[in-house]
Amino acid sequence: MTNLQTCIKNYLEYCSEQKRLDEKTLKAYRIDLQQFTGQISATDITKVTSSALEKYIIELHRQYKPRTVKRKIASLKALFHYLEYKEILEKNPFGKIPVRFREPVILPKTIPLHTVEAFLKAIYKHRKHAKNNYQKRNALRDAAVIELLFATGMRISELCALKEHDVNLYDGTILIYGKGRKERRIQIGNEAVIQVLKEYRDSFYSGIRSCDHFFVSQTGNGFSDQAVRRMINKYTALASIELHITPHMFRHTFATSLLEADVDIRYIQEMLGHSSINVTEIYTHVAVAKQRDILAAKHPRKGFCI
Repeated sequence: MTNLQTCIKNYLEYCSEQKRLDEKTLKAYRIDLQQFTGQISATDITKVTSSALEKYIIELHRQYKPRTVKRKIASLKALFHYLEYKEILEKNPFGKIPVRFREPVILPKTIPLHTVEAFLKAIYKHRKHAKNNYQKRNALRDAAVIELLFATGMRISELCALKEHDVNLYDGTILIYGKGRKERRIQIGNEAVIQVLKEYRDSFYSGIRSCDHFFVSQTGNGFSDQAVRRMINKYTALASIELHITPHMFRHTFATSLLEADVDIRYIQEMLGHSSINVTEIYTHVAVAKQRDILAAKHPRKGFCI
């Protein structure tokens, strides 16, 4: 029972079946913990000492950036906390290790609003001039995907996981299952977005019912995050946009735009599904940077001739 590999296997099953963590989080845990077993000499969990953990953390710092190290340490700490909770360990070896370190602030990358507009125009233009019904339907789906990403700020994984019953177009609400299967409901505040989603649903209804996902691929399966990325690259090229756009940048742009419009940060936290306000506060740095640009370009002092 104290074999390191067995403990990790049991812990990952606990994360999946009881904590209900999503597959991406489980995959990250699995990679981090397998890396740990590959670099630690002990095969018995009770033989892992604080000293061995400190050496491992030092090695992580040599190989990775602070943010990655922080995540890998968090994965490891969660494992040892579980083992202590299950009374497999009498004492948690992490208890004596100070693991606080300063992580550099990396501002989220956003899309200028005029670029978002140009991107959407490229999709609707492609739909209007489609050569056949197949291209027209795919462009309609692509418009629905991007409109929903930008209208709600949801994660790409949340969008791809949407089921038919999660999307209520009668009252314009989306039920989202976030990290740890935490539920939140987002209101779509734009009638044009709701209309596009209705058109998409009517056009793809048989595929939606067949695969039980709201967004359907060309093969009749649920739309994958990789398919969304390929689609974004396609319209970025069609619109002659030089900026490299990722699905997550629509989420960042959603949050930053609301903050710049003086929306209370706690409302934004709730809409994004952040468990802590500290995570949402990263967008205040972006807003301050925007302030700086505005004041540098628009402040009347710039026109003084002194």
